Amino acid sequence: MVVVMTDQQRADVSAREGFALDTTPFLDSLARGGTWFDRGYTAAPVCAPARVSMLTGRYVSAHRCHSNWNEPDAAYTRDLFGVFRDNGCATALVGKNHSHLSPEACDYWRDAGHYGIAEENPSEQARRMTEFIASCHWLMSRKPTPLPLEAQLPYRLVDYAQDWLRSLAADGGGRRKPFLLWLSIPEPHNPYQVPEPYYSMFPPESLPPTVSSASDLAGKGDKYRYNRRRMEEAYPPFGEVLQRARANYLGMLRLIDDQVRRFVEFLDAQGLRENTIIVCTSDHGDFVGEYGLMKKGPELPECLVRIPLQFTGPGIVARADAQAAHVSIVDIMPTLCEAIGAKLPEGVQGRSLWPILTGGDYPAEEFASAYVEQGIGGRHVRGDEADYDATQDGFTPATAEEWGEFDELNTITQSGSMRMVRKGDWKLIVDMQGAGQLYNLADDPVELDNLYGRPNVAGVQMEMLHELVTWTVRAADPLPTPGPRYTPRRDKRNYYWTYRKR
Repeated sequence: MVVVMTDQQRADVSAREGFALDTTPFLDSLARGGTWFDRGYTAAPVCAPARVSMLTGRYVSAHRCHSNWNEPDAAYTRDLFGVFRDNGCATALVGKNHSHLSPEACDYWRDAGHYGIAEENPSEQARRMTEFIASCHWLMSRKPTPLPLEAQLPYRLVDYAQDWLRSLAADGGGRRKPFLLWLSIPEPHNPYQVPEPYYSMFPPESLPPTVSSASDLAGKGDKYRYNRRRMEEAYPPFGEVLQRARANYLGMLRLIDDQVRRFVEFLDAQGLRENTIIVCTSDHGDFVGEYGLMKKGPELPECLVRIPLQFTGPGIVARADAQAAHVSIVDIMPTLCEAIGAKLPEGVQGRSLWPILTGGDYPAEEFASAYVEQGIGGRHVRGDEADYDATQDGFTPATAEEWGEFDELNTITQSGSMRMVRKGDWKLIVDMQGAGQLYNLADDPVELDNLYGRPNVAGVQMEMLHELVTWTVRAADPLPTPGPRYTPRRDKRNYYWTYRKR
């Protein structure tokens, strides 16, 4: 079992989703050799909460890691690595962790961050790569990376993953121990940097225009406008920088795509491909220029919450087109548990996608909508509040000599709480003060026309509110269980529609 996770990969910037540039040709072909979803969602558009959800099969309000600083607070009974170990599998993390997972959970541990890989004796080239990435000030490079492809993190992590799989030597009967590998690539997350030929592959002047722009920020929330203002102050001239950042991001996607191809070809060469399920996904998306922004941060727009999600391997049906179900990163863990015949641990909330992947029967109503959470709680904080010091969140203004720095996940963008549901073409967001947003994504894909409260969509609004309330109840933590006297009735795949009377 291999889970390939990228960091901050926007779902719709691929040719299979209709994007004008061919950024991920191999991943597109791999997707069509299995089952892929164009309505796959993260649990929260923030790294650690999403990753903990993937590993535990639990929503953020249940596992309690609601920010990038809460990994130790993760609550669960048994996670994906624990289940696979219990079932006799070797386990490995190669790449970015940023979750509750610890080295003790793995037989092999090679952790990496955005600036480099944890190594006892890094090479001179590795040190130079770390220095170069740090010089990008948490945004981007305005020139090609002056180091070869082999210095890039995706390339080196694939090398480490290959080395570990080679070490799982076959026994005397020719059998290789089953394994779980989390190949976690820390890109195309910022800093956006890439060597040639990828730097010049998608020239800034020839990029497809975004659907929205900075001129649309007037109709979005204060958090969006705050992030744009701070980026202008930290990275001038941001309007010009933005196109180069987009070009670097797309080049990074192609570089990653080539490295995933190299890894899968290695599986083929080792005779592992035919018996290995490969999951490809990301923890959340990136603005990639939408609303005149890069990175992530404010609220729950589609470009941040919808993620690529595809499964390939033995028994999985090949589909040229996307599967229509609304699914979640939370569903990966129970799906892989069923794939190896393991029982779901107590507290798991995700649903197994195994019948969908293998062409079996499943209740379509179970996957009629998807649910996402965001925010650290409390009230919303405005960007112009007199008592707010932006430097506490990593903001430094630009100097005449060089750029400043800005962390898009900050007290402003993460304040308050929001909940979201997507059902068909409709999307509803409600915050802790009762403010609502309602969008028809077929007509308004970048969510500029808020229909909430309009009489002509009152019926749809009521239906979506009902769906959101239902999801909020489902996402409540079922732990601790009542004990032996009361046994909650659970479907083996965590389906609710299986026993529901119609």
